[in-house]
Amino acid sequence: MGDLLEEFFHRPYIAAKVAEGKLPDTWRAIVGDRAAELTTQLRLENRILHVRIQSSVLRQELFYQREALKEQINRRAGIQLVNAVIIR
Repeated sequence: MGDLLEEFFHRPYIAAKVAEGKLPDTWRAIVGDRAAELTTQLRLENRILHVRIQSSVLRQELFYQREALKEQINRRAGIQLVNAVIIR
């Protein structure tokens, strides 16, 4: 039974949906608690992660780290979940 469940959760569509559901926790783990508190929106649309940040200073800092953020999210998800990160 365990092998069947593991196989089920490794199917690309299911794995993507599970990773998408964990996205807020993944974001918090990557950027930290304070930055996560200043994040007002995380929306994944067509493999593009749209992020809204309240702080202009934090927004600027994360803007320059978009590629690293994308790589960290995908590494933690275990799949290619995000192709680009847009910070606003």
